Amino acid sequence: MDSHGAARTARTARTEEQRRQDLDKIAKYRDLENSIRAQASANSYDTSLFQLTSKLLRLNPEYYTIWNVRRRCLISALFSALERDAPEAGKNDTTVYNRRRADVEADINTVQSELAFTIPLLLEYPKCYWIWKYRRWLLEQAIVRLPSTVARNIWEAELALASKMLTKDRRNFHAWGYRRNVVAVLESPSLDGKSMVEDEFAYTTRMIKEDLSNFSAWHSRSQLIIRLLDERGADDATRKAFLEEELDLVREALNVGPEDQSLWYYHQYMISQIVSRAGRPTITPSLTTTEQVAYVKKEIDNIKDLLEDYKDIKWIYESLLEYTIALKGLGEQVEDPAKWLVKVRALDPMRAGRWDDVEKQLGVTQY
Repeated sequence: MDSHGAARTARTARTEEQRRQDLDKIAKYRDLENSIRAQASANSYDTSLFQLTSKLLRLNPEYYTIWNVRRRCLISALFSALERDAPEAGKNDTTVYNRRRADVEADINTVQSELAFTIPLLLEYPKCYWIWKYRRWLLEQAIVRLPSTVARNIWEAELALASKMLTKDRRNFHAWGYRRNVVAVLESPSLDGKSMVEDEFAYTTRMIKEDLSNFSAWHSRSQLIIRLLDERGADDATRKAFLEEELDLVREALNVGPEDQSLWYYHQYMISQIVSRAGRPTITPSLTTTEQVAYVKKEIDNIKDLLEDYKDIKWIYESLLEYTIALKGLGEQVEDPAKWLVKVRALDPMRAGRWDDVEKQLGVTQY
């Protein structure tokens, strides 16, 4: 019998030998798990338990409890002890650690060894939350235990790794979120950091040019823009020019892929920057109402042009609906948005409740 146009093939029966091997693997896994639990229950967080966690995590890196056991082993048996002295004057009350060179070098080796241990796991399981979280904890230990220059080198290497992971999978949202965290720490006083917003903005540009559908790249870009303009000291004219460049960028992308949700989300973000007056920072805070109306009308006209070639893409009609309502909020006389709502209902019936709310809350019948 065919399924979705492809003939089903009969499942090959497992041999008795294969079944025996599988049961043997399960038994060994359970024995390993029980050994770890027994030692952890006895509070024996030593190197032997540490080695057991290595074996189990290679089999199952999703087992978050074992990562916690591994942390305890590092603190109890592998990392050197931290002896805290009183804060040194002129250090912004940051606690200073007097540590022997041998202890520092041992901790460097431990951190780097642990980071190396997780790389094969990360390559095989790039979206495993617990591997990313464990690496972040290791990096935090580097800040606590190592000289700031050494710790910074480790964090910079981590940023390079995040870039490699995103080259391998440009849409890995775990890696994108992790990258943002790494950049934030690299910018922080704890690593004698400075702003990286220009470099990160340029990075989103490169990633978007490689893949217009990269939702995470568009999202990261949106998170950088306000800060980018503030740090540039952009005046009103520069901000307007920047807004128009971004609108051109996403408009060009929509002409190529109007069915792409990520592009519409970024376009909606840009429109929110034009019409928003809720006390939040915006790209162009000095726009007059007349200028706001002109921008929104231009985008509506451009979107309508897409209807000549794309009749059944719900994002087009949803944007026309939202932007028409935004125009009305600016005091502009608008065409009846009910026709856009009718199309959205037909193309997105799964969210009928939402469209009912839109009709009630916005009083569509009064247009």
